[in-house]
Amino acid sequence: MNILIISHLIYPANNPRAFRTTELAKELARQGHNIILYSVLGSYNYEEYEKEFRIKIKNIGRMLFATLNSDDKNKYSLFTRILNRMFNRLLEFPNIELMFKIPGVISKEADIDLLISVAAPFPIHWGCALSKTIRKKSFPTTWIADCGDPYMGNNKFQEKKKYFYFKYIEKWFCRLADYITVPFDGAIDGYYEEFREKIRVIPQGFNLNEITLDLNHPGNEIPTFAYSGVFFREIRNPSAFLDYLTTIDREFKFIIYTKTPDILKPYIPILGKKLEIHEYIPRKQLIFELSKMDFLINFENKTEIHSPSKLIDYALTKRPVLSISSGSLNIETINEFFEGVYTNRFIVNNIEQYDISNVARQFITLRNKQKIHL
Repeated sequence: MNILIISHLIYPANNPRAFRTTELAKELARQGHNIILYSVLGSYNYEEYEKEFRIKIKNIGRMLFATLNSDDKNKYSLFTRILNRMFNRLLEFPNIELMFKIPGVISKEADIDLLISVAAPFPIHWGCALSKTIRKKSFPTTWIADCGDPYMGNNKFQEKKKYFYFKYIEKWFCRLADYITVPFDGAIDGYYEEFREKIRVIPQGFNLNEITLDLNHPGNEIPTFAYSGVFFREIRNPSAFLDYLTTIDREFKFIIYTKTPDILKPYIPILGKKLEIHEYIPRKQLIFELSKMDFLINFENKTEIHSPSKLIDYALTKRPVLSISSGSLNIETINEFFEGVYTNRFIVNNIEQYDISNVARQFITLRNKQKIHL
């Protein structure tokens, strides 16, 4: 089967959508399919990568404004930053540029049996919808629009809300896509009701054979725990937990990997060496480091339409997970974790469902069902 995958970012970019795209492309190639993968590429040399995984990797093209590439290098000029402040909410700038690049990408590839577009950013899907509108006869047989968090369905949880007219664009792409895939059941409620019959749940996928844990770690002298991910003031705020940590009169170490450290700044002088803040590290390395912890921290979202993909990473480490509600703290459970009692730990069930081989087959199953209905 000839499969075209389009995503803003791929490996070595360090974010969940890049992981999703890259692991899916690799597994579909392992299963014998011909994979063409388009992304905004940077300076990384993919020659050996293509040979190893039998994937054709191509560049979406030179971007004038949406210049964040798969090296995770943001090359926005001062002019672009000014435009971003002016037009980000009005036009989904600068990612709106991707919408107008995608039709040209799709037109270059013939005899495609399955198109998988990966968002965020959602202009990737909008570009596929534009292509299907203007080139319907030559458009791929089946189009699956793969989504992380919802777009318009996010509005009530965002400080800067999407303008009303974007709902027409979202309904446009939802109408044209054959299937919309989301990573867990709760996300379905983030989409317009008239399109929910098209929605299928396909979870994040990982190659479980590539996971390496520190099985020889001797243990920690003091309670040592970690969190990895972004923070949001509205739906994933760690302040209540950090406030409680400032009251604990004992030694501990809280290690955080994040790209949104600003919310932590008030606690740095108070907690001192008890708080370690790091930039993101590659996912495999992260899982190895997290396997050294006594336990891991999950900050629950205030919404049921979001589910952190980090919970799967956490499960792979085989470390206990302390899940903390954004609404209130369970002090008793927190104190139990500090004493090494993990009875009330969060459990991720059926880890096999996240095996990338199972995830990839679900995409192929959707394509085969669509073919039957044609």
